[in-house]
Amino acid sequence: MVVDTRGGRPPRRAALAGIPVPRAGRAAAPVARALSPRRPARWTQRYRAGLVASDAALGALAGSTTLILQPGGALPPWIHGWTPAVLLLLWPLVQTLAGSHAPRYFGAGSEEFRAVARGGLFLLAGTSVLSYGAQLGIARSFVLLTVPALTLATLVTRFCARKWLARARGRGRCVKKVVAVGRDGAVADLVRRLQHDRYTGMDVVAACVPSPEAAVAVPAAGVPVEGDLGSVVDVVRRLGADAVAVTSASETAAVYLRSLSWQLEGSGIELPVSPGLIAVAGPRLHIRPFVGLPLLSIEEPVFAGWKRLLKTALDRTGAALAILLVAPALLGIALAVRLSGPGPVLFRQQRVGADGRLYTMLKFRSMVHDADDRLADLLALNESDGLLFKLRRDPRVTPVGRWLRRFSLDELPQLFNVLGGTMSLVGPRPPLPAEVEHYDSSIRRRLLVKPGLTGLWQISGRSDLSWEESVRLDLRYVENWSLALDLLILWKTAAAVVRSRGAY
Repeated sequence: MVVDTRGGRPPRRAALAGIPVPRAGRAAAPVARALSPRRPARWTQRYRAGLVASDAALGALAGSTTLILQPGGALPPWIHGWTPAVLLLLWPLVQTLAGSHAPRYFGAGSEEFRAVARGGLFLLAGTSVLSYGAQLGIARSFVLLTVPALTLATLVTRFCARKWLARARGRGRCVKKVVAVGRDGAVADLVRRLQHDRYTGMDVVAACVPSPEAAVAVPAAGVPVEGDLGSVVDVVRRLGADAVAVTSASETAAVYLRSLSWQLEGSGIELPVSPGLIAVAGPRLHIRPFVGLPLLSIEEPVFAGWKRLLKTALDRTGAALAILLVAPALLGIALAVRLSGPGPVLFRQQRVGADGRLYTMLKFRSMVHDADDRLADLLALNESDGLLFKLRRDPRVTPVGRWLRRFSLDELPQLFNVLGGTMSLVGPRPPLPAEVEHYDSSIRRRLLVKPGLTGLWQISGRSDLSWEESVRLDLRYVENWSLALDLLILWKTAAAVVRSRGAY
């Protein structure tokens, strides 16, 4: 800010910005804050203290193991005996500097794990530079074994801590109280998403909408409307909220959002903002300055190139290895299906694959041989809200088939589809031709990639999902697919199959 030293009126730029400029010879008054600083929640302090303690314990354990396995000295002689104490203090410090103890990453997203890996990389690089530059004589085993093993162990403990936190949040503990701001429908949609994804730890306790008296969707979602957009700070103060979630709307555009951020500044209250971009994930979003104006850049989804070739190679290699591993189970299931009644062992059905191409999907037969002929008699009992036919207690399912469906064992033959290239290990749910006939242009984007043996729908509830939610998950995968996402889904599929939630 520029002040006129001649004692005249303050520059017009400062006046327009609403910033009080002191007169000559007077001290500047402190800026009044709308909200006083908040102390972090107790559970946040305890959880962070637990992470620091576990990092210290792992550091001491790694140092002690180094002493036992390398009595000759992995570190210089003058510090070798202090290796456990050095790592006990150094490892938590490195992780703090890398940001893995930041509360905003607790329980959601992958940034916490990336921060842990970044801390290990910092220690690895720092040790290497010091060893070479100062000629400290640090053993290669410390750089190549101790630090990577310590990083891996920390990642495992973080994963276990996150699982504990997810279970606690499922019981209503360790959550942040959130005030949602925006239009009635957008806030209601946000409330439903957060209620479904309890692991995020965000509990919407109130809402502020442009017209509180006309709000219908938010109260229907079980959240009270406490005021309009101008009363957000008062609502936050009264309810002791920890975050203000702003949905995308013209009423919450740049000017309002900037003013709200100024009012929350210094209070420690989080301000998450929805960019209004459905199914677009973080890796495709980038903030780029343009002539002093920050613009949100959205990269195109990648459906070709080396990543797709690598995905295809991993699919076929993984399918081949899986077939070899489960070959005895395939034979046993085939025998059980053959003995369960008349009909073929394998059920073949036309499905729609990538780019709308038809292919024959394989499954173990889980119904009676004339199931298609009986379908017309059951259509009136359909429990689905979309294009699919779902019936929790379908009388056509055989006893063996019910057991196979419970653990998704009837889908194992689809490994041969993956091996043949018509399916992928991870992808959208394989649609029927009758479904695709009713797709609009947005839902047809599911056909840009191969259907999957598993996917976001598999780990999110399977048959318990509504049609709208199933489509949303498939589109989310199509728009943001990556090898890392595929590996994460494969990891979570095992737990989903064991729980057998939504399998019928």
